[in-house]
Amino acid sequence: MTILKSFLISFCTISLLSCNTNNKNPEKIIVKETISASKKIELSKSQKIINEAITAHGGDLYNTAQYSFGFRNNIYQFKNAGSHYEYTKSSNKDNTVIFDVLKNGNFSRTVNGEAVKLSEKEIVSGTGAINSVIYFATLPYKLNDQAVNFKHIESTVIKNKDYHVIEVTFNKAGGGEDHDDEYYYWINKDTNKIDYLAYNYKVNKGGVRFRSAYNVRVVDGITFQDYINYKADVGTPLKDLPMLYEAEKLKELSTIKTENIINLNKN
Repeated sequence: MTILKSFLISFCTISLLSCNTNNKNPEKIIVKETISASKKIELSKSQKIINEAITAHGGDLYNTAQYSFGFRNNIYQFKNAGSHYEYTKSSNKDNTVIFDVLKNGNFSRTVNGEAVKLSEKEIVSGTGAINSVIYFATLPYKLNDQAVNFKHIESTVIKNKDYHVIEVTFNKAGGGEDHDDEYYYWINKDTNKIDYLAYNYKVNKGGVRFRSAYNVRVVDGITFQDYINYKADVGTPLKDLPMLYEAEKLKELSTIKTENIINLNKN
């Protein structure tokens, strides 16, 4: 997983994600399932639910996916090829074109076509910025990273729909600087898709966010969805957020929209 901590601060400021997810290593999805010569090891309930969610959102199509989309006046692209990947971000402001590339963990930048030497801090920040946007745009693709831990919390009802509640935490080893962040995902029992998610983060004095998905669309087999981003008081248990959401006691911060989605494999 790539480090997202540095991007988190700017992310919150622009009301993007306010969190980091996790540096989630952009690797080919590997179902945590071991098959021996004699039998298949039983998966946990939470792992089965996550696998079903990944399948519902796009499944194996993610492993060779190549898409572009617009986000906050920038153009992003991701290209997956098994265990290899390449992410790009292009921005154009005041006649200055900045082009960032994150390829198999290596980050580089050009400005108006010229390579730029970056400090370690700039590399960490740039890596987090590009990885974070693509990570959330392609959820739940990377939730099977080896540093991710799952726990089935409960079943619940939100707006008369039934959900699995899955807690996601991260190992310190491989979990990035923000391994102590905590996530909840509410997965619709009928569609197996993520309708809500929430997280708390520690950076910049911490925060709690809740997101509700909308404008769900499937582009050549892969689901993309936008979110309304809400804020809760620091220290609010993630488990309580749906109740506060239904009671309209959460403060709306922003909308998180991916636009002009193009499947580059069709071009």
